[in-house]
Amino acid sequence: MDSKGPDAATDGRLADNIVHFARVLRKAGLRLGPASVTDAIEAVQAIGIGEREEFYTALYATLVKRHEDTEVFDEAFRLFWRSRDLVGKMIALMSPVVRRQEEHEKRKAGETRVSDALFGEREDRRPLREEPEIEIDARFTVSGSERLRKTDFAQMTVAELAAAKRAIANLVLPVDEVRTRRFRRSNRPVAIDARATMRQAMRTGGALILPRHRASRTVHPPLVVLADISGSMSQYTRIFLHFLHALGGHRRRVHAFLFGTRLTNVTRQMRHRDPDLAVEACGEAVSDWSGGTRIGETLRDFNRLWSRRVLGQGAVVLLITDGLEREGIDLLDTEMDRLHRSCRQLIWLNPLLRFEGFEARARGVRAMLPHVDALRPVHNLEAMADLVAALSGEARRGGDPRRVLPAA
Repeated sequence: MDSKGPDAATDGRLADNIVHFARVLRKAGLRLGPASVTDAIEAVQAIGIGEREEFYTALYATLVKRHEDTEVFDEAFRLFWRSRDLVGKMIALMSPVVRRQEEHEKRKAGETRVSDALFGEREDRRPLREEPEIEIDARFTVSGSERLRKTDFAQMTVAELAAAKRAIANLVLPVDEVRTRRFRRSNRPVAIDARATMRQAMRTGGALILPRHRASRTVHPPLVVLADISGSMSQYTRIFLHFLHALGGHRRRVHAFLFGTRLTNVTRQMRHRDPDLAVEACGEAVSDWSGGTRIGETLRDFNRLWSRRVLGQGAVVLLITDGLEREGIDLLDTEMDRLHRSCRQLIWLNPLLRFEGFEARARGVRAMLPHVDALRPVHNLEAMADLVAALSGEARRGGDPRRVLPAA
C-alpha cells in the first residue's frame, strides 16, 4: 500500500510510523494526547491494510478533534505518507542547489507549519562546520530579536515574515475595558445588592440577613478595523490581519473591513481559528486586492451601511491607510468627521511614518488629520507593541497628529 511510509513498507513498523506521524501533527499545532495515538493504532489494526482512503479516514477520525485542523492534517498526511521516491523528490526540491518552477507557486495554508514540524529536526541534526573563531566587538551591535522588531515589514524576507507572525501571535494583548450599566457579584463592599440580599434572607427565613454586594461589569469595547489593501498597503495590511486574528481570539466584538475601490466585510473570515486560513479566506473574499483606492467613497459606504451596527458602546476604530487620496478631498473630510463623531476613539495607523521627517503635505493626509485622535506607525513589530500599549492606556507618546504638520 502506498500510504504506509518507507519504513513501514520495509520493516513493518506501522505503529512506530503512526506515533511519529502524531508527533508531527502535535508540532504543527494539533492537540493530541497518548489516548488519541493509541486509538489511531487500534483503528488501523481493526480495518486492516487496505486502500489509502480507508487508512486516511481511520487516522482522521481518531487524530482530528477540531474542524479547523482539517487542512493541517491533510497537508501532513500528504507529506508524511508517501512513497520513497516522492520523498526523495521533495528533499531535492528543498535543496538550495536545485531550482524548480514549483518554488514560485503559492504555498497552501498550513504547509509551512507542517514542513517545519516534519523537516525541522533534519536541520537541527546537521553537523556544524568547523569555522575559524572570529572575535567581534558587540558594543555597537544589536541582537537578532531587536533587529527583527525594527525591520520594516516590506523589507523582510520569507523567514523573517514567519518569525514576525509568530511574534505577533505572542504579543501581550491590550487590556482596555469600559464600564457598563450591568452588574456582577462582588466580595468587596462596593455597593449593596438589595435583591441578592433579600433572596439570601428568604432562604434562612429572615433569621440571618447578610448583605450582598455588587459592582459594575466591565467589558472590552468593540474594535473596528478599516484596512487599506491598495498596492502600497498590501504587505502591511496582510501582516496586521495576523495581529487582528490574535486579538479576535481574546475579544468578542472585533470587526474587520478591507477597502480598496470598494468596501468588504471580512469579519466572518477572520473568525477561523487558523490564522493562515483566515488571511487566505480574506484574500478570496476581496476582489480588488493590491489595486487602487478610494478612501472617501469607501468611508461613505461604511458610515451609511455599517456604522450604526458596529460603532456602539464606546467602539475604537483603527484606520490603516497611507491617506494618499487624490480625488474627492471634500468627501473625505466630511466622512472622516462623521466617522470621528460616531466612535469613542479613532486611531490612524500610517506606514509612511517610518520615514524620518515625514510631513503632512498631501491633500488627503491634511484632510484626515483634524479628525483623528492619534496617529501612529504600523510598519514593524515595535510599532505594533506601541499600539498595544496605547490601547491599554499605558503609553501615549508619539501619537499626537499635529506633530507631522509642516512648519508655518
